[in-house]
Parts: sequence; C-alpha cells; structure tokens
Amino acid sequence: MPDAAAHVGSGKVRELYALDDERLLLVASDRISVFDVVLPTPIPDKGRVLTGLSAYWFARTRHLCANHLLQLRPDGRSLECRRLQMLPVELVVRGYLVGSGWNDYRASGTVCGHRLPAGLREADRLPTPLLTPATKAASGHDENITEREAAELVGTDQYEAARELALAVYAFGSSHAEERGIILADTKFEVGLDGEGELVLADEALTPDSSRFWPADGYEPGGPQPSFDKQFVRDWCEQTGWDKAPPGPGLPDEVVAGTQARYAEAFERLTGIPFARYVDDPQVVLA
Repeated sequence: MPDAAAHVGSGKVRELYALDDERLLLVASDRISVFDVVLPTPIPDKGRVLTGLSAYWFARTRHLCANHLLQLRPDGRSLECRRLQMLPVELVVRGYLVGSGWNDYRASGTVCGHRLPAGLREADRLPTPLLTPATKAASGHDENITEREAAELVGTDQYEAARELALAVYAFGSSHAEERGIILADTKFEVGLDGEGELVLADEALTPDSSRFWPADGYEPGGPQPSFDKQFVRDWCEQTGWDKAPPGPGLPDEVVAGTQARYAEAFERLTGIPFARYVDDPQVVLA
C-alpha cells in the first residue's frame, strides 16, 4: 500500500487510493478481466503496460483535451491523478464492426441505435466511427445504451462535448496506430468534470484492456482478427465452455505467456520504446 494514502476502492484491474482532497493514486495490477469477470491468473507486467501506454497517450493528446494525469511514479504502474466527478457513462468508439456491435448488427442491422448499411461483414471498417455509449457497472456486465439515453443521463450539451472529445482522441490514436502498422478497431473512454466544470479524460486511454488492436498486415474482414489485446484470452475462455459467470477459469501457462507477449508488443509498436527501457525509466513515455 502506498505511504500516507487511504485505500478508497478496487476496480477490476486498478486499486484506488486517496492522497489528499485533490489527488488520487491509480495503481494498475496485473489482474485481467474478460466478460467483466476478473480471472484468477494474473498476466505479468500487464499493469505496467496499461500505465505506460495511458501516460504515453495522455502526454500526446493534451492539445485535444485535458486529462487527469499529474505524475507517473517510478514503479511504472502508478499514476497520480486529479480528483474528478466522473460521468456515469463509458464512451465506446467503434471504427470496425466487431464484438457486441457485430452481434447487434446481425440481429437488427443496428448498433446501439445507429442504422448501418446492409451486407457488412464481421470486422469490416465502418463508413464513419460510431460513438456507442454504455452504462458503467460496479459489478457484472456494462450495458450498451443509445446516444439519446446517454444524453438524458448526463445532459445534452455535456454529452455532445464528451462525444466530440472521444471521437477526436479516437481519430488521433487511430492515425498514430496506423502509422505503426496497427488498426485501432474500437476503444472506450471515461471522462469526468473538474472543479470548474471542464471535461477531462480519465482512467486509462488506448490500452490493450480498453481497446481492440489488430496487426494491419493480417487484417482480413469476414471473421475474427488476430490481436494485440485481451481478445486472445477471451477466445480461450470461450472455448472452455465457461458460462461467463464468476468465478472465471484459471489460465494455462501458454495463454499467460501469449497474452504477456501481445501486451508488450502493443506497447513497443505504439510507442516505439522498448518495454524493458520503460521498466527501467517510466518517464521515457512522457518525453
């Protein structure tokens, strides 16, 4: 436990500590969750990948929006952050038809209220990125909602501003990733309000936990794609016959090693920084 900090909460992956009335400490563990269930087997160094990538993106998107990062600690897995009043929705940006969006499209031709053209295939690039909000669940599964429902929850003007923020950060991240041979298929953001009512990007940003990253050279629409994210673990869990209710299954060594390698490769390809260098000197991602 960090010195002089009070533990105030646990997420699926992060531990949250209060440093004082204005600052929080987010510590990313090596836990992994799939289908909103934390699995019993950790992925070594996963928390450092999430923290390092989030800090990397926070440092590079300040021209687009404010964020909550104050300081990256030397352990490489802890972020000192501003306290915010968090909005009660997640902002999911989809550039490709995959996951729950693909399931909804097959059933209704729509994704969270957005009508899409007929004849699209799994993993097809969408005509334009879609914002598909979801309610945040403290436990259990998050629930997709329509943009109208999200606007009713947070207010129309505030939702439109949050929507613009999320789409802008997705466009920036997607372009950056494409230059490095990676497709950013979708991602989710969380935002909050500071004391002056300004929208602030928070939690994590464009990580393998919050995003689907695909190698561009292996992209072939019409089915599942190889990935640098936790889809590898999701796929293994699906094959076990697990009913997606707690407790989750333990992971075999080869799945742990494969996931660890995918996370590290995503970090290195997106940042251009060897992961070992980050472990030695976390501040390198802020340069």
